[in-house]
Amino acid sequence: MSNLYSPPPLSPNADALDPGFLAAVASGAARLLPDQALDLFRRSPLATLGRYADARCRGMHGDTFRTFVIDRNINYTNVCNAKCTFCAFRRDGHEADAYTLEYETLLQKVGELSAIGGTQILMQGGMNPELPFDWYLDLLHEIKSRYPHIHVHGFSPPEFIEFVHFFNPPGKDLAEKIRWVMVRLRDAGLDSVPGGGGEIFSNPVRRKIGLGKCDAEAWLTVMYVAHSLGMFTSATMMFGHIEGYADRVHHMMLVREWQDRALRDFGGTLQAPNSSINAEAPHIATKYAGGWRREQRRKTSSGGGHYKAFISWPFQRENTPLGRVKDWGINPGELEAEFPGDVLARAFNWGANPEPDYKALPGAEEFGRRVRMSGSTDYLRTQALSRLMLDNIYSIGSSWVTMGPHIGQVALSYGANDMGSVMMEENVVSSAGTTYCLDEAVLCRLIRGGGFVPAQRDNVYDILKVHSGADAPDLAVTDWSTHRARKMVQQAPREKKVTLQVQVKPRSELAPVR
Repeated sequence: MSNLYSPPPLSPNADALDPGFLAAVASGAARLLPDQALDLFRRSPLATLGRYADARCRGMHGDTFRTFVIDRNINYTNVCNAKCTFCAFRRDGHEADAYTLEYETLLQKVGELSAIGGTQILMQGGMNPELPFDWYLDLLHEIKSRYPHIHVHGFSPPEFIEFVHFFNPPGKDLAEKIRWVMVRLRDAGLDSVPGGGGEIFSNPVRRKIGLGKCDAEAWLTVMYVAHSLGMFTSATMMFGHIEGYADRVHHMMLVREWQDRALRDFGGTLQAPNSSINAEAPHIATKYAGGWRREQRRKTSSGGGHYKAFISWPFQRENTPLGRVKDWGINPGELEAEFPGDVLARAFNWGANPEPDYKALPGAEEFGRRVRMSGSTDYLRTQALSRLMLDNIYSIGSSWVTMGPHIGQVALSYGANDMGSVMMEENVVSSAGTTYCLDEAVLCRLIRGGGFVPAQRDNVYDILKVHSGADAPDLAVTDWSTHRARKMVQQAPREKKVTLQVQVKPRSELAPVR
């Protein structure tokens, strides 16, 4: 296949903070090396880092629109054979609140999404060894037979690796076995693969926090197979725990390297099919709503599968084993020393030394026994760096779900072009800490307040609807007191195969306390 993509050139002798070099990176004319990215992360003022990330974002997405999607996170089971220390969602299977959703319960959730104009489900779950392969195939067939217009973004790389372990498909290597499984799921109705389970790719960190979960090579191989089948995927990173800052850069580096490989091998393009809308008047969006978009999607999806988006968020510690680990700095003098994760990350050396012995490494003895939590500044700095580092990734998503709506809004000036989902439901992250729930009007208001026109998109970043007129969800609101941000409600059943329906009545309807 002809090479449609050439990465930006490297400038190994450039100072990471040199304005001319940063301007070249922001324009797509130069590429950051990992050492330069780490130096930039450590030394650049936050505002400067944000300014260049914003310039890169505007160069790719224009000055007008910022997007969101209406979807629903459906976690079909919480039974999982992995024992990730950062997870509060998983169950072994014998607990009273272990569950696997019945088909009808799951299909009802899809129907509720469709009824409000949603376009996509994000379907992930625990790695449940009790579910046969036909359970997944029949589920996808049922979804597509009833809701053919709903895009199924499902089954993260760790799930695929466990499918290989559970179902023992034919194949001479891991990639062939993954492909056997993925082709059958695709033919049953799977449209794309989400980037869940990315966490941090560094071997020492991943082994500490993701017991029983696949390693980075396996995770990346799943996505490469998906790309070979013409599927679009996303990549994620969870940071702010035991990792070093260099581990974050290493994670981005691997995503970028494998994206280069996919774009080279499968001839993809970085643009969304109708990305030209960003440079045109809002009313043009309606012109593309029919056959043109469908034809373009067929052309884009016939080959050229690749990562469409990168989303990162900080670790949420509540209710998790990792959350019980002591904060770095709790003991006198600790903050004057180097964080153990940084010591080990330097020894890891971008993966050149994949198995450093932290117990024998001076300064790393407390690795895994101290966490360095991430706050708003660290989050914005990390997201901005991801926009500059990942020059071959189309979209950077804001993580308002964990950071809150207003930091999510600020993130639109730090390299993010997408506000993610108007989520009806989420169970995994909300099990482990504070998450927020916003309706479409609030999300549109945040985007507009950030200086942009809100636009609803689909999974491949086609713009479906531009909210520029008086009938926009936010502009039509007369009473904002009914649209306040809420804490996320978990809608997973509390008993196996039983759905808990939670209904909050207005205060006027509540019975008096006696």
